[in-house]
Amino acid sequence: MSTSTDTKPSTGQAPTAEPPAEAPAGAPPKAQRRASRSMYQKHSKVYPKAVSGTFRRLKWTALAVLLAIYYVLPWIRWDRGPNAPDQAVLLDLANRRFYLFFVELWPQQIYYLTGALILAALGLFLATSLAGRVWCGYACPQTVWTDLYVWVERLVEGDRGERIRLDQGPWTARKIGRKALKNLIWLLIAAATGGAWIFYFTDAPTLLGELARFEASSTAVGFIALFTGTTWLLAGFAREQVCTYMCPWPRFQSAMIDEDSLIVTYQDWRGEGRSLMRKSQSWEERKAEGLGDCIDCFNCVQVCPAGIDIRDGLQMQCIGCGLCVDACDEIMTKVGRPTGLIKFDTQTNQVALATTGQPAPTRLIRPRTILYSLMMLVIAGAIAIGLILKPGLDISVLRDRAPLFVTLADGTVRNAYTFKISNMTRDPRDYTLAVAGLTGARIAVAGDGQEDQEAQQRLTAAPDMVATYRIFVTAPRANLQGASQPLTFRLTSANGETATYESVFMGPAN
Repeated sequence: MSTSTDTKPSTGQAPTAEPPAEAPAGAPPKAQRRASRSMYQKHSKVYPKAVSGTFRRLKWTALAVLLAIYYVLPWIRWDRGPNAPDQAVLLDLANRRFYLFFVELWPQQIYYLTGALILAALGLFLATSLAGRVWCGYACPQTVWTDLYVWVERLVEGDRGERIRLDQGPWTARKIGRKALKNLIWLLIAAATGGAWIFYFTDAPTLLGELARFEASSTAVGFIALFTGTTWLLAGFAREQVCTYMCPWPRFQSAMIDEDSLIVTYQDWRGEGRSLMRKSQSWEERKAEGLGDCIDCFNCVQVCPAGIDIRDGLQMQCIGCGLCVDACDEIMTKVGRPTGLIKFDTQTNQVALATTGQPAPTRLIRPRTILYSLMMLVIAGAIAIGLILKPGLDISVLRDRAPLFVTLADGTVRNAYTFKISNMTRDPRDYTLAVAGLTGARIAVAGDGQEDQEAQQRLTAAPDMVATYRIFVTAPRANLQGASQPLTFRLTSANGETATYESVFMGPAN
């Protein structure tokens, strides 16, 4: 089967800039500067062509699932009991709480978030080691929203060729109308995106009602406007430039992949040399002329959201989406050649096919993937155990430094502390406070002018609150072993839960 293509189709890229014309001798400086500036080529807009196939369907599926999660998640309810927010996922910065279904994190438990970020980074390393930039091609927010925006653009302005002609044509009423409609839809999507993001930080139904009644705070409106603008700009105009120039990951990916990573690969040993196919030309004639399966149709370039030519090899701009695979397979099927001229493959397999003609086994399990998997397992296990055993009680103690200590009239030495109890339960709690490590120590709680010194003190804390007390610890001077000695605060709840805090007790040097 042959094609009737006789001329090389346009790639949709702007023509390469011609060498700058030199300003004539004696030309004014402004003309010379203008001639010098023409050396710099402006960014060439990429016009991705519509394509169908396995990887395009995977991208549509990922887009639908991820957008559904993003927009729906703030509206899911989760019963945490009375006087507690019922939003399943809520980042309550005002009250310093993070809620994630059954998990509630306080500020001092930020290490769980750190562990989650490390886990996500290792997951990205593992995915890249296995299949290159598959995250960038399918799950990155920039990719997902850009895909959605390109779909809207194609719906309003037409496919690739029609969009190119529209942009290159004069500004008519039809062109203005299409551009205005496209940007209006883009802005609506961006506003929904910015609003949904703010819903994660406050109660979603409440904020939506306030927005509908024009009663929302200026802070909420300002952040929604900020995220609306950035979504519209990045997904509508910056697009692949974000991946190439703003995102650091393309610079790191080469350290994550190896010869056994599955990446988008052009089989040059099969495709070269490239040449357009004449109507009367048979595949036997092409082979005799030293030509390969690639008919130089440029479909792989025209569908690429980054506008690159994968036939030039692995490039930093490639996001590993696989749309060029779908485009090439479609052409190979039409011309009667085997599919897979462009495919997800490993360098090891490509070398084996090019030299021996026999495929090499795919090694998904190898040292680096084992290491990443084990590290993820350990960190995930530690986070899970920590959440299961997460205490409902935490204390912090801050000793006064001015003065370091006070010598009372009876010769005893007193230190003052700010004592905070974090009651992480939904019920009020009674506690018993004691100290250890200092013989004869007595405790007093400041308040109402009464400072009764006892070996133990009774304290209380309201549910899901931090109770703050000013504590005085007094000890005989004769029992002090130096200018500073360890002191342990031990707080025990009525149900037996205990929290301790290591501090020090200061006294005279002698």
